[in-house]
Amino acid sequence: MKSFYGDLKLGILGGGQLGRMLIQESINFNVTTHVLDPDADAPCKDLCSKFVTGSLTDYRTVYDFGKDLDLVTIEIEKVNVDALEQLESEGVLVYPQSRVIRLIQDKGIQKQFFKENNIPSSRFQLIQNRAELKNGNFPLPYIQKLRKDGYDGRGVHSVRNTADLDNAFDAPSLIEDWVDFEKELAVIVSRNENGEIKTFPCVEMEFNPEVNLVEFLISPSTLSPDILQKADNLAVKIAQDLKIVGVLAVELFLTKDGQILVNELAPRPHNSGHQTIEGNYTSQYEQHLRAIFNLPLGDTRSISNAVMINLLGEKGFEGLAEYEGLNEILKIERVYVHLYGKKLTKPFRKMGHVTILDDDREKAIETARFVQATIKVKI
Repeated sequence: MKSFYGDLKLGILGGGQLGRMLIQESINFNVTTHVLDPDADAPCKDLCSKFVTGSLTDYRTVYDFGKDLDLVTIEIEKVNVDALEQLESEGVLVYPQSRVIRLIQDKGIQKQFFKENNIPSSRFQLIQNRAELKNGNFPLPYIQKLRKDGYDGRGVHSVRNTADLDNAFDAPSLIEDWVDFEKELAVIVSRNENGEIKTFPCVEMEFNPEVNLVEFLISPSTLSPDILQKADNLAVKIAQDLKIVGVLAVELFLTKDGQILVNELAPRPHNSGHQTIEGNYTSQYEQHLRAIFNLPLGDTRSISNAVMINLLGEKGFEGLAEYEGLNEILKIERVYVHLYGKKLTKPFRKMGHVTILDDDREKAIETARFVQATIKVKI
């Protein structure tokens, strides 16, 4: 058996910011990392032991990338699962497992999994095309989501009235109740091969309404212990039902009447866990490595209140990125900047994040609002 610290070769499908932060943590464990990404200038390219440029969805490319590796993981779900299944059959470890990735790639199958396992989620219906949508009788308003390939707010369409049907997706989709929620929450849960499970404290999220991206995250949540326990229990149940190996982000709605509903799952490190790098004793990236290497899972407790802000490219700017206001925010104590190594900015592109820690929750939020107003990604 090869040691994870040196001999073992870890492959990461995807070379974006999640892979970059995973590699930054893997360096502490002396892990040898190989990365596959279609972008020759991906954020991971200078950090890994070997970088391969190629398609994540092409069978032969993914298979050839993984066949000489010991373990393959992902930082994005849009990968060729057939190639991963073949690699598993040949003895390459794939975590999260190919069956988990296949389930999560299809939002329709994901919803059916919730239903079959008694996991509370909004009512839904599967449809094939726009015509079926127009002829249906699902009560308005509702949300339409493409079953495949939607991410970062893409592939989601709001249907408030019949006029919105004209712009609906003409492709296999799910439609689900419009949830009148109080808050959007997330719990990151991890599980290793031995079946050990740990959760990170529940966090509260605020989304940019224009592009449906997380813009503001507060950790830990200060909701009632009863609600937090429900959220935690749900995350643990899902990890157990899936028997996943790795970290899993469970995105949740808290409804106006106090129910917790599962929205979506992400079987990898996630935007809702960036603040764990400084804000928790173990980061989500270290925890993912511990889980996939079947090591004891780390201490997930919060060190302090943490607020995380996504740095998104400003509207109207496209070109070489400049970070206006960076010097000003670096003067503030317990403000931690993470830039993702992307040379070019465009509107709403994720260019980095900033985490603010403060033992006083309201002060952390106040500082975060100042940081949010001060730092701008322009050209």
